[in-house]
Amino acid sequence: MAKRVFPHTYIPIPDTVTKVLKKLSANGFECFLVGGCVRDSLLGKEPKDYDVTTNARVEQIKAVFEGVGGFRVIETGVKHGTVTVLSDGFPIEVTTYRIDGTYSDGRRPDAVTFSDGIEDDLSRRDFTINAIAYSPEAGFVDMFGGVYDIKRGILRCVGEADRRFDEDALRMLRGMRFASVLDFDVEKDTAEAIHRNKSSLDKLAKERITAELFGLLCGEHAADVLEMYSDIIALILPPIADMFGVEQDNPHHIYDVWNHTLHVVKNIPADIVLRLAALLHDVGKPYCKTVDADGIGHFYGHGDVGADISRWIFDKYLRTDRKTAERVILLVRNHDELIVPNRSTVHRELAKYGEDVLRQLIALQKADVMGQSPKFLCRLAELDEAERILDELVSENVCVTLNDLKINGNDLIDLGFERGRRLGNTLDALLNEVCDGKIKNETEVLKARALEMRE
Repeated sequence: MAKRVFPHTYIPIPDTVTKVLKKLSANGFECFLVGGCVRDSLLGKEPKDYDVTTNARVEQIKAVFEGVGGFRVIETGVKHGTVTVLSDGFPIEVTTYRIDGTYSDGRRPDAVTFSDGIEDDLSRRDFTINAIAYSPEAGFVDMFGGVYDIKRGILRCVGEADRRFDEDALRMLRGMRFASVLDFDVEKDTAEAIHRNKSSLDKLAKERITAELFGLLCGEHAADVLEMYSDIIALILPPIADMFGVEQDNPHHIYDVWNHTLHVVKNIPADIVLRLAALLHDVGKPYCKTVDADGIGHFYGHGDVGADISRWIFDKYLRTDRKTAERVILLVRNHDELIVPNRSTVHRELAKYGEDVLRQLIALQKADVMGQSPKFLCRLAELDEAERILDELVSENVCVTLNDLKINGNDLIDLGFERGRRLGNTLDALLNEVCDGKIKNETEVLKARALEMRE
């Protein structure tokens, strides 16, 4: 892991956040930025949100900001010492220093004890990189070597890893997400504790698992994390385990099904639909494998089987919107469909799927090829050509739906067609011939061809 050099020796703070810090300080309270905003700032990333920790109690925080111009207080987690302060409309979570009690549900502390020391608050946090506090006056408070770990790209639990994960099982998935997104190496004791405590993931709500898994999958280093923690992924999505060790016995492939899948994930853009499709595209293969007399492996129908398994995975193990699930299932079902790089074929595929889906299918097929034997990389040039033709067709605004045809059902009725299935079939046939380049999308041409079809 390459050493990281901090872009600055201080943390740039937006004016809206600075106002909150100054207001607390002016009223005699100690306060620091803490957590992800400090970590991201040290990494040169712009924080998405800002958290402040302070020795002020909730009632004192409210007294500082309520009724003061430019501020508004929302009680978002008073039980745990948290309020949200809107500073010129920008939300900032302000939380009292605290010590967490027992975690009987494996997710949140049953009770908290408020503290007057920043040290107590930092000691309860998950990873050292998230246990750094900063204020413009005091600088960094780093009790656990978080700054060093950020510089070296190391993910390490605060204190005992087993205890941290017993308190909150979600921290294991958070750690995997950080490793994927930030390209951090997980420290040995922390990594071993993740594997050792994985059964605790059963305590988590599927919504929370889904959110962390999706974040992991969209990380630049998702494939590496999936490989290192394949046992965790198999626990979250059990059908994944059936891919492990399944040899393909086919000249197109040099990897087993799981390792091929990892290469596909690595080589596809970091979009959640594409990454999910890459992860699941061959999930049906273990159930479809046959070996012919020459010892060659085949996986007939694995797209359809994989689509059915993917639907089951979304229904049983994940919580996401229906649109995302259906798109992934569609891509899994059709990922093996041959896209021939000629104008008529691409035009027909465009009419069948629409531009967005077709582009995703091409991206999935490119990544699929890159996970196969190098002997078949020539297929990439064909897919590039198909994509070029698609760009051309889109720029020409070609006819791809019945609504684009320069003829409709009423026109056919005027030509003597009766309402019903034959009329609809004729319109479909006309669209297909336009997409195939056999006839032009011109009203008189279409009418003449429709009359030929009727006869």
